[in-house]
Amino acid sequence: MSEQQLSSLSIGEKELTWMMALTMALNAMALDTMLPAFPNIQADFQLRGNNVQYIVGIYLVGMGAGAIIYGPLSDRYGRKPILLTTISLFSFFSVASCFAPNFTLFLLLRLAQGLCGAAMGVLVMSIIRDKFEGDAMAKRMSLIFLTFMIVPIIAPSIGQAILWVTTWHYIFFGLSGIAIIMALWILRRLPETLDPDNIIPIKPNVIAKTWKYVATNGHATAYVGASGMTQAGLYGYLSSAQQIFDVTFGAADFFIYGFAIIAIGIAVTNFTNSKIVMRFGTRRVSHSALFIFILCGFLQIAAAYFYPQSLWLFIIVITVNMAMIGFTSSNFSAIAMQPFGAMAGTASSFQTFLRTLIGALLGALIGQQFDGTMLPVSIGFAVTGVIALMLILYAEKGKLFTRPNLAPPPRGMTSGR
Repeated sequence: MSEQQLSSLSIGEKELTWMMALTMALNAMALDTMLPAFPNIQADFQLRGNNVQYIVGIYLVGMGAGAIIYGPLSDRYGRKPILLTTISLFSFFSVASCFAPNFTLFLLLRLAQGLCGAAMGVLVMSIIRDKFEGDAMAKRMSLIFLTFMIVPIIAPSIGQAILWVTTWHYIFFGLSGIAIIMALWILRRLPETLDPDNIIPIKPNVIAKTWKYVATNGHATAYVGASGMTQAGLYGYLSSAQQIFDVTFGAADFFIYGFAIIAIGIAVTNFTNSKIVMRFGTRRVSHSALFIFILCGFLQIAAAYFYPQSLWLFIIVITVNMAMIGFTSSNFSAIAMQPFGAMAGTASSFQTFLRTLIGALLGALIGQQFDGTMLPVSIGFAVTGVIALMLILYAEKGKLFTRPNLAPPPRGMTSGR
């Protein structure tokens, strides 16, 4: 669908992009505002070792597990009602987390919060796929990911600012308030984007058939797996980031600034991707970025061995490494969604389920290996990058940097897929 066809919406393209970006950003807020509070939460619940990392890991598992249900629901009942319901429940579980009497119940509430957060990723992808495809979809997703990635730059600072004046519990009250504002905006301005002709009844045999069709598309599933692998490196770093700055480098006070510097890299590449993807194509951009991602993973290993106390070397290398995720995430997702226009909700649901669970479980495994050095996270980036490359080689039958289905561009314009 072309950009001009957005005229059928009651909101413009820019407002739709901002709305979807900020909706998805709720997940980033739920993850990144927590990070400065790790020592406080650890002390309050009397946690030992790396157990505090489960605050991030359990939310990500909820996001992955919940994703599988929202596609079929939104393909039957529409995107808007499911999105409104889950954001409202997200707000409720955020408040409930403040009153958890023990860490076990706290983690269960975080799991519930993640289950609601799953809808935000699935439905944003579905809404954008309802309106766009191919490189045009990748461009919008890049702009959404750009806004989404601005949040990690500021979220830890917001969490830290709250901790300067009150307790970590008010971070959750803040999340609840933001969710309520988003729900009211969506209620008032977002139209239903699901085409009535694409409604899929909720019947076990129909859902199973659709899931089978999506799952057995080897090309798309390989790209989903590759995206999950690169996210595993990201989540492994995210889980242990506060500990790395505090324990490895003795720079706890610098954490919010170092974290922001690293996050800026991803934001910049998402913005860059939105500008270049229509010219060069999703595959050329994402495949090139994947090679750089792998190279930086091995550079991190070398840095961990030979310069283990160099904070700025760590920041420089990991910033470049993480920046490559800005080129891979949106493009891999767009490529994987390309075959499923008439079943975007279910396809996005299944793919988000698979991608997030791969990233969450492997990321948690990487994070739990933290031993006071950068080595576990560095190995995690290198290994997940190599596996992602193997999956892409399988998907493309060994031919990288291609640009299939490239239509001749209109005179004076650049087009591409």
